[in-house]
Amino acid sequence: MSAININKNNFQNEVLNSDKPVLLDFWASWCAPCRMVVPIVEEIASERRDIKVGKINVDEEPELANKFSIMSIPTLVVMKNGKIVQQVSGARPKNAILEML
Repeated sequence: MSAININKNNFQNEVLNSDKPVLLDFWASWCAPCRMVVPIVEEIASERRDIKVGKINVDEEPELANKFSIMSIPTLVVMKNGKIVQQVSGARPKNAILEML
């Protein structure tokens, strides 16, 4: 399974109502560190069936970026039961992202 594109229309259903923990990747196409994280996030999405992985393009979804007070990208957020349990900014290696989960 690959990462889901999250937007304001599917956020409630895919993230807040998820019965699994959700890893959110806030990114933008012009962001070089974001492009470094993309293959890692996609790899985690394909390997882990116990979590949901979503990507939020901050340029296309400024309301969601604002809701999470995103000041720099990439920012990775882990949500469980509709609540933020972890949030970090900057590119991270796979093992550091997995530790967040």
